[in-house]
Amino acid sequence: MLDLTGKNALVTGIANNRSIAWGIAQQLHKAGANIGVTYLPDDKGKFEKKVAELVEPLNPSIFVPCNVQDDDQVQAAFDTVRDKWGKLDILIHCLAFAQKEDLTGSFANTSRGGFTTAMDISTYSLVKLCGAAQPLMTDGGSIVTLTYLGGVRVIPNYNVMGIAKAGLEMSVRYLASEMGPQNIRVNGISAGPIRTLASSAVGGILDMIHHVEEVAPLRRTVTQTEVGNTAAFLCSDLSSGITGQIIYVDSGYEIMGMG
Repeated sequence: MLDLTGKNALVTGIANNRSIAWGIAQQLHKAGANIGVTYLPDDKGKFEKKVAELVEPLNPSIFVPCNVQDDDQVQAAFDTVRDKWGKLDILIHCLAFAQKEDLTGSFANTSRGGFTTAMDISTYSLVKLCGAAQPLMTDGGSIVTLTYLGGVRVIPNYNVMGIAKAGLEMSVRYLASEMGPQNIRVNGISAGPIRTLASSAVGGILDMIHHVEEVAPLRRTVTQTEVGNTAAFLCSDLSSGITGQIIYVDSGYEIMGMG
C-alpha cells in the first residue's frame, strides 16, 4: 500500500488549481505526507494570496517564497525546511518558463535572452534545488521533476522549451548517478499535454491535445490526478529500485510511430 506518512515533501510550481504541481501535492497529501509549498513572489502579493488559499486544505506546514533565479531566496527556503522539519524526504520540481514569443514561430529566431531564461528556470533550477536539498535528505529521499515529449521529439511551437526539457532529462540522469550513493532517487515524469496556465503559452496546444486524444492508445489525454498518482508512487518505498528514469504518463502516446 502506498504510504507516505511521516515523509516531508516540498512542492514547487503550484500556480493555480490546473497546475500539475497541484495534482501532485494533493496525491502526496492523500498518501499522508507532510506538505511544504513554495510560491513565486510578486510585488503586490497577489500570487502569494492566491496560492495560499488554494493549498489551505493541504494544511502545509511550510509556505515560503522561492524565486529560483535568486540564489539567496532558494537558500532561505531550504533553511526554513531545515529549521522547521530537520530533514527533507521528497522534493517535487514543477518549474518551467519560456517567453511567449519563443513558443511560436521560428526556433532559429530564438533570442539569446529568451534561450538563457528558458534554460535557467526550466533546467538549471532542478540542479540548484537538488544541491540545496541534498544535505537535508539525511535518510535518503526522492526527487521528481516534470518533463514533456518535446524534449526528445520535435513538437510544433515547443521550440526552446524542447531544448530545456532535453537538458532537464539529462540532468535527471547525472543527478541520479551522483546522489544515488546517499539513497536519493531522481526521476522525471513525462506527462501528456494538459490544459494548464503554462501550456497555454505554447502555440497550438489545443490542437496537440486533440491530436493525442485521437492517436494515443487510450484515446484520451491524462489528468492531474494520474500524474499525481505516479509522482506519489515515485516518492514511495514501492519505487525504491527506480532512479534516473523518465516515466511516461501520456495515455501511451509516446509509443506511437505514426499519428
